[in-house]
Amino acid sequence: MNITITKASGEKEPFEKEKLRLSLVRAGASSALAAQIVREIEINLTEGMSTKDIYTKAHKLLNKAERPVAGRYHLKNGIMEMGPSGFPFERYVSEILTHQGYKVQVGKVVEGKCVKHEVDVIAERAGQHFMIECKYHNSPGIFCDVKIPLYIHARFIDVEAQWKLEPGHGEKFHQGWVVTNTRFTSDAIAYASCVGLNLVSLDYPQGGSLRDMIEQTGLYPLTCLTSLTHQEKKVLLERKIVLCREVCHNPQYLSELNISEPRTKIILEEGNQLCHKLIRHDQH
Repeated sequence: MNITITKASGEKEPFEKEKLRLSLVRAGASSALAAQIVREIEINLTEGMSTKDIYTKAHKLLNKAERPVAGRYHLKNGIMEMGPSGFPFERYVSEILTHQGYKVQVGKVVEGKCVKHEVDVIAERAGQHFMIECKYHNSPGIFCDVKIPLYIHARFIDVEAQWKLEPGHGEKFHQGWVVTNTRFTSDAIAYASCVGLNLVSLDYPQGGSLRDMIEQTGLYPLTCLTSLTHQEKKVLLERKIVLCREVCHNPQYLSELNISEPRTKIILEEGNQLCHKLIRHDQH
């Protein structure tokens, strides 16, 4: 079957059923379920169909079969739901780093050698000191081009120059990071690699991507919970609650939204299965 599909960026590419199958299996679907969903997608595939439509159909089929797996498959779109502002994403990134043993500060104004800078996240651990800029997009077709690392690296140079003047900082390893929920262009990656800037996107770098960090920690965003409405997610995010785990550990957050006991039970069951599934997966 030679069908061309349309990506969010408008680019055309051949439909690859193996790519779809692997994304379903990575989300926790069994080989049999993944194969069944791929077959159903292929039957309804049309020339030029958007990747968004394919994702929506696959997610709907997954949700009918295994809701926690559907939540995991929803990661990319779940993070997109954290907007429109970038503040929940900054908090989310800081929560992941905290879980990895970093001491973090969010939205801090720091002195550079020349001027002051507002830094999204500052992270410190074992002689390492990182200045992290979070670039959040609520549309999958928007990439971070080379202008982003150029700008962030210039800011980092100014901040690092001041950090090195502070007591105890001379021997520390300092680095600038850019974390995004979409992608970097090849020029952005080449420039960052040349100057030593650390880039992290949903699927880059291999083994250290945002997706990898989430799977290793089990810290899925609450926006992946398919049993919560969009409005309920929005209210929780406004209250600075970003993790699925936070909702599971604090059921009162749901009662404060006047969610009924039967629905609360469904939401908590989905959340606990999602987090448990991830932790169990990581242990094998």
